[in-house]
Amino acid sequence: MRSTGTGTPTVRGRALGGALALFVASALLVGCSSAGTAGTEADGSGGDAPVKVGLMYSRSGLLAAYGKQYAEGFKAGLAYATHGTNKAGGHPIEVTEQDDAGDPAKAVAAAKTLIGKGYKILAGTTDSGVALQMAPLAAQNKVLYINGDAATDALTGVNDYTFRSGRQSYQDILAVSAQLGAAKGKKVTVLAQNSAFGQANVAAVKDVLGEKGATVDSVLAPPSATDLTPFARQVKAGEPDLVFVAWAGATAPALWTALNQQGVLDAGKVVTGLAGTASYPVFGSGAGKISFLAHYFPGAGGHNPVEKAMLDGITEAGGTPDLFSPDGFTAAQMIVHAIESGSATDTAAMVDALEGWTFDGPKGKQQIRAEDHALLQPMFTARLKGAGADAKPELIGTVPMASAAPPVRKTAG
Repeated sequence: MRSTGTGTPTVRGRALGGALALFVASALLVGCSSAGTAGTEADGSGGDAPVKVGLMYSRSGLLAAYGKQYAEGFKAGLAYATHGTNKAGGHPIEVTEQDDAGDPAKAVAAAKTLIGKGYKILAGTTDSGVALQMAPLAAQNKVLYINGDAATDALTGVNDYTFRSGRQSYQDILAVSAQLGAAKGKKVTVLAQNSAFGQANVAAVKDVLGEKGATVDSVLAPPSATDLTPFARQVKAGEPDLVFVAWAGATAPALWTALNQQGVLDAGKVVTGLAGTASYPVFGSGAGKISFLAHYFPGAGGHNPVEKAMLDGITEAGGTPDLFSPDGFTAAQMIVHAIESGSATDTAAMVDALEGWTFDGPKGKQQIRAEDHALLQPMFTARLKGAGADAKPELIGTVPMASAAPPVRKTAG
């Protein structure tokens, strides 16, 4: 950490030189950290007072299925990172769950209540709109905020106190770009919801494919829309060479039914993110016509030891590993590392401990980029084999974390 003229430490303590390299090997890997560090405190406070963590996610609402995956992953990750003790640095970790229901106002009210009770760490959410309200709240109150599934690019570099435990939209598009080949002269249509998540995907496609010479437009549907046939017709009428579908939530089955019925899947190349296992059957006979980018599916990480621990932990607890399980698992890893290598009470020390940290996660090697807190990670390409209830993902390739790294964004402070 560096100091101001008054001698007060600032959060912007940046490790220079080798710590900026993308593949710096960290000596403090979660799961490999020494149990002998338990009970120590970087800020000298000592003691064994509990560390209170607020876990914000959608237990209800359109993204409840994703919230469940995140929460199950978090619990498995906490058990793994603490070696089953539920303690970090000698401090018990007490987790309070809050249902944000995808409502920013509800999330902010709950977060303010927790902060008022002395919580120094908040984690989650499932919704990009919620995350965009949580991030400034964290900066205003100097608490650590580790975002969950929300993929909006706007969170990267938003402030010193905000990190992310999942991927961002730009990383999705870089995985798409790896599949597309030449984009020059092609017309690309982004089909998405008119939400922070959807708009972030439109912006990312324009940044990546537009820079490669493609013409990019968009068709945006209200998040509340249930009849999606008009939007499928609008996409087809535009006669794009490529359709990129960025969709989240319970209306995905209706969307893919509409796209198949309106002939969009037969009219050109369609690329989308591989959603959770519950979505596999909705593609039906059209599954073979679609190219998938994948944030994660069970087995995509090559069954490395951390992924195996996650799969086993969730399954043994009665859950089902899925798309956003790694986001929760990784969040727990980050929290434990922030406490053990930073502090249980000093947020600035937690931030410094996380910046530049390289570790093994369920997806493979990952790094928290010091400059803007982007989580560098591998991405995957896949196809679905089979149809209906028999549809299963098959890994085509892995996009290394360096190739899927979004541009550096200067942190706002």
